[in-house]
Amino acid sequence: MNRQDFRFFHRLRVRWAEVDMQKIVFNAHYLMYFDTAVTDYWRAMALPYEDAMHLMGGELFVKKASIEFHASARYEDQLDIGMKCARIGNSSMAFACAIFRGDQLLITGELIYVFADPATQTSRPVPPELRRILTGYEAGEPMVTVRLGPWTELGAQAAPLRTEVFVTEQGVPLDMEWDEADNTSLHAVACNGLGQVLATGRLLLPVEGSAKIGRMAVSRVLRGSGLGREVLHALMGAARARGDTEVRLHAQRSAEDFYSRLGFEPLGEPFDEAGISHIEMVKKL
Repeated sequence: MNRQDFRFFHRLRVRWAEVDMQKIVFNAHYLMYFDTAVTDYWRAMALPYEDAMHLMGGELFVKKASIEFHASARYEDQLDIGMKCARIGNSSMAFACAIFRGDQLLITGELIYVFADPATQTSRPVPPELRRILTGYEAGEPMVTVRLGPWTELGAQAAPLRTEVFVTEQGVPLDMEWDEADNTSLHAVACNGLGQVLATGRLLLPVEGSAKIGRMAVSRVLRGSGLGREVLHALMGAARARGDTEVRLHAQRSAEDFYSRLGFEPLGEPFDEAGISHIEMVKKL
């Protein structure tokens, strides 16, 4: 088994609490590394695990875990954990796992899960949609679809996520979240293979060739997985296509680095909006 056998990797660095006196990783921690990598594997498929499993009417339970040791990981090693869905049976699925230090193979393993009723833990057939998503991910297919359209078409999909993020999570008053600009804006929603809406944003009407993007929201459990970037690129593409020369936005200060990495530059001084610190940012198109 080598690195080329995997398309998904989770990266971590070995910490002091995970090693013995010889600075070699305790054996039990390798299973923890695999478990952490599986969590990010679901994120890579754009599946919010808890909500996705509830939607499919089941839960995954570990039936078997095996490990084969080839060499030891040590304190401060940077490790890459490869995960691959190697086999899908009627009610079970097997993941091949491997831990690498650079190109050196240290550990191989296998995790076998059973899809089952969460209440009785009796097995159920793997849902066709989950089988399709797993197979598609391993084949390199995109896991997210971004749709663009007016509020009349996408509002019913975007509104629950915006309410969840801005109103429930961030405490923005309802009367400040909804405005007339929704009716004239171009909206974007990013959906996964189950049709769940995971990210949204809107492109307002331009002012003298300057576009404005707003209401960028990403599901809390999938932040950092690239969904915001997908929505932002789709909206910027629409702005560029209609002839806008720049795009501006009001970035929450906690997201300033995210926008900076995508080429946005700050304008002016920070300001308060809906009780949250923001800064205006701009990017030439």
